[in-house]
Amino acid sequence: MTPSTSSAITLNINGEKYTLPVDHRTTLLDALREHLDMTGSKKGCDLGQCGACTVLLDGRRAVSCLQLAVAAEGRAITTIEGVADGERLHPVQQAFLDLDGYQCGYCTPGQICSAIAVIEEHAAGWPSAATDDVRPEAGVPALSAEEIRERMSGNLCRCGAYVSIVQAVAQAAEVRGKEAAA
Repeated sequence: MTPSTSSAITLNINGEKYTLPVDHRTTLLDALREHLDMTGSKKGCDLGQCGACTVLLDGRRAVSCLQLAVAAEGRAITTIEGVADGERLHPVQQAFLDLDGYQCGYCTPGQICSAIAVIEEHAAGWPSAATDDVRPEAGVPALSAEEIRERMSGNLCRCGAYVSIVQAVAQAAEVRGKEAAA
């Protein structure tokens, strides 16, 4: 008797539950795109190097081309389709529109999901490789352009919209700060 190579799994995506049969080797990206027709996350390199497929797993960034769908069962998955609040865009989405943080748009869903996590990581005080002083008593560093570039470095834009992307992340972080203070 050979073990089964497929299972029915239930994924919690954007607050909704989806049950689907998948081969155990199916990536989360392929489950999203091919099984559930959620095509916002893009297949760029399929090697985890470009970030076009970035989604949020329990609020943390993940390249979905390297994440097995079966391993995502029981976790909260947020895709680009789920970041807006109804018709109201997420502040990161709005900043990308306001500041032209996109060109062809292919990488934009992954950039936006990554930026959402970057802003939350920074607000929580997590240092990056660009953080000068990582001592707890130093407090949260400013979210400088250098910090944003370092934190977003896993997301490539072949069009070169990096200047606008950095500005958009900074603007969205400022909005998040004001909302948190209110």
